[in-house]
Amino acid sequence: MQIVPTPPPDCLGRDGGVEGSQARVHVSARRYALTMEFEHRWLGRIGYDEAHALQRALLAERAEGRGRDTLLTLEHDPVMTLGRNANPTHLLLSEADYAARGIAVRHAERGGEVTFHGPGHLVMYPIVALRENGISLRAHIRALEAALIAACAAFGIAAERRDGAPGCWVGERKIGAVGVRVERGVAWHGLALNVGRDLAPFDLINPCGHAGVVSTSIALEQDWAATARGERDLIGAAAPDLRSVADLVAAAYESELAAYGTGASVHVNSAVPAAAGGSR
Repeated sequence: MQIVPTPPPDCLGRDGGVEGSQARVHVSARRYALTMEFEHRWLGRIGYDEAHALQRALLAERAEGRGRDTLLTLEHDPVMTLGRNANPTHLLLSEADYAARGIAVRHAERGGEVTFHGPGHLVMYPIVALRENGISLRAHIRALEAALIAACAAFGIAAERRDGAPGCWVGERKIGAVGVRVERGVAWHGLALNVGRDLAPFDLINPCGHAGVVSTSIALEQDWAATARGERDLIGAAAPDLRSVADLVAAAYESELAAYGTGASVHVNSAVPAAAGGSR
């Protein structure tokens, strides 16, 4: 992170966000611009253990002052993950029963309770040196929640935070989750956003430790909106392309942190990308 002089007027610009590229965020406030660089990697569908090992390797690099802050975006093979202090009674089946359904169970270092990740569910793991960049844990979590809210807004969905329940909600329905860990000044783990329609595995747990919580997704919220408008031909349309949603989430997260650094107000471009062959 560096602060460099820049002439007025204030402006916001961003480029990048593709696999293996550097993403650069510029936010101008008063007469200075705060520049943060991220590497955004789209990993596609990947097993939990493989992604966890990659997080660990990147964490070690950043803790030693090497590498760069990285955003890993992906979808997992079906897996239930429990936070380090999670109550196992929120798993409603045995691990053997989950395995019989093709769902792994993993205990994670993050905070929070149990959640599900699988195809059609976007996950973003930011490996970010908070201490080095002067970012508080609260600001990091708020940026993750803001990224969820911004991505939902891009698809016409009004989502919001809820006190005491980190993540993202649409009314009483939960659409996104947040769970992080900080080691040696570096944050890892991150957020999850339901994009596709298959939410059946959430019925096999108490999501995030809340019995009876109804889960929702971008695709389902679009179905209900189409129903309310009487646009029956749009019900069941292809869910948004996960890669495009990943780019939206990464851009919103980067912009939120840049605004935190300057005190500026940032508005993320929320143009909806083409829904090309997305998952359900």
